[in-house]
Amino acid sequence: MKFAFSLPHVVELKALTSPWELTVTGADQTRMVKRADQLGYDMVAVPEHFLIPNEHLELSGAHHFHAGAGMAYLAGATEKIRVNSCITLLPLQNPIVQAKMLSTMDWFSSGRVTVTFGVGWLEREFELLGVPFHERGRMSDEYLEAMIELWTKEKPQYEGKYVSFKDAAFAPKPVQKPHIPIWMGGDAEGALKRIGRYATGWWPYLTKPKDFPARLDFIKSQPEYKGGPFELMYAMSTSLVGEGHVVVDDPQAKGGQTAQQLVDRLSEFHELGVTMSSVPSPGVTSVEAYLDYAQWVIEEIKPKVP
Repeated sequence: MKFAFSLPHVVELKALTSPWELTVTGADQTRMVKRADQLGYDMVAVPEHFLIPNEHLELSGAHHFHAGAGMAYLAGATEKIRVNSCITLLPLQNPIVQAKMLSTMDWFSSGRVTVTFGVGWLEREFELLGVPFHERGRMSDEYLEAMIELWTKEKPQYEGKYVSFKDAAFAPKPVQKPHIPIWMGGDAEGALKRIGRYATGWWPYLTKPKDFPARLDFIKSQPEYKGGPFELMYAMSTSLVGEGHVVVDDPQAKGGQTAQQLVDRLSEFHELGVTMSSVPSPGVTSVEAYLDYAQWVIEEIKPKVP
């Protein structure tokens, strides 16, 4: 099992954020991710939203980063840990610019970038940005195809409804081959089919762990699935957040569990196909206490999980 480091104060979701996290600054986060890198955590991820409609503020909060900017900063502050997004809102950003941003980041970080794309769910955010919400699936398919074309072809060209280019060069290519690893978030059948076509990893949100094996089988049954290693990321605290960021009560997802409870739960995840997870912290109230707990997880929990 690989372990992701949950960086405090990357969101202010009502379901996940402890009051002390609101005091965590960018300087604190820099120090924390450097320590996570030293401890041997495998990944750190940055969530993304651009505009939160007022009607969603109570549950979602306004504090969200641009995932690409955050990933690039964290990659520059570290040496070994992989950077990812959770998630990058694919239809809301120009795919050529996204492809360039990600390949630039992969170049400078010596190939430590993964990107998790999603088609988005907050319709009003799309309206505010002038992007057609009900076309986001078709847009995402074209955007993914165009980005892969740019990353992998010496003479890239693409002709679609939403993106077109030809007779132009694109460099640098990503360090990683054939291209930057693409993961996808989402739980609907359309999302799972898209994962089977384009991705090597899945970050579920509303799917229950007991349903992972069947959905993994569905993903891998898609005609265009390429095989090879496949990642499934599921944080222990995910089930505390319901659709629309509503608060869900799940004792198995909360912090403060014993070492054996954590090992048992993570081992159960492993049996269901999860390859990477993260552990919720107990009721700490400072950066130092959070880092002490993060070290305890790596030293006492990770070696005991398959």
